[in-house]
Amino acid sequence: MDEKYPDQGMEDRDQNHDSERAGRDASADADTPRLADEPAPTGDDRVDAAVAGLNRLAGLPADEHVAVLEETHGRLRDILGELDEGPS
Repeated sequence: MDEKYPDQGMEDRDQNHDSERAGRDASADADTPRLADEPAPTGDDRVDAAVAGLNRLAGLPADEHVAVLEETHGRLRDILGELDEGPS
């Protein structure tokens, strides 16, 4: 610890690593990450399709995650923009 930054190094103190590991299917291959749960349907097929794109993250190397996240964020932002515009 440091007097200037007293909380430095304490980031993981209250973190529950077991709950994070629970998202991994015990029967799965150790090199194949699994999502803990599929997201619940939102009621908007466009949003559900955009969020379903996040399933690709499990099969990609970490350095490719940013592109998938940005794509999903862009799709969701476009959908929100359409909602703001209202019916034509």
